[in-house]
Amino acid sequence: MKDFIIGAISDTHDHLTNVAKAIDIFRQNHADMVIHCGDYVAPFTLQTFKDLSVPLVGVIGNCDGEIDLLLKTAHGLNFSLYYPPHTLLINNRKIIITHKPITLNEPYAIYLYGHTHRAEVTYKDNTLIVNPGEACGWLFGKPTIALLNLDKIQAEIIDL
Repeated sequence: MKDFIIGAISDTHDHLTNVAKAIDIFRQNHADMVIHCGDYVAPFTLQTFKDLSVPLVGVIGNCDGEIDLLLKTAHGLNFSLYYPPHTLLINNRKIIITHKPITLNEPYAIYLYGHTHRAEVTYKDNTLIVNPGEACGWLFGKPTIALLNLDKIQAEIIDL
């Protein structure tokens, strides 16, 4: 049986070329869903995910503008967009998604966040902590995303 793969992305900041690269990588790795940790910035960036053939779940980031239109665009694409933090239960694994880093007050299998633009994969108190980094590459010049294996509770950072 195939492991459940999650593509994770954050801080796209309207970089459409890198979004397209990320989508290609998610497809090549047979991602079962994509999680966006916020800072799409404009609704047209969210629109570029329309060709995903898997669900997209995301949270609003601090730089996202036109939030009502972002929510409307997400709804029109059958994506799920929430104010952070948002908790998911997938295959009996509890996942929390946020944009800005937060302190966890309960156990999660996976904690996904963005905002810092710095990629990270660590474990703390039996929680896999993942920041996919900045897909845009604007701050540090190193655009990244992440691939998570939900069954093995593992993640890797992927350069765009």
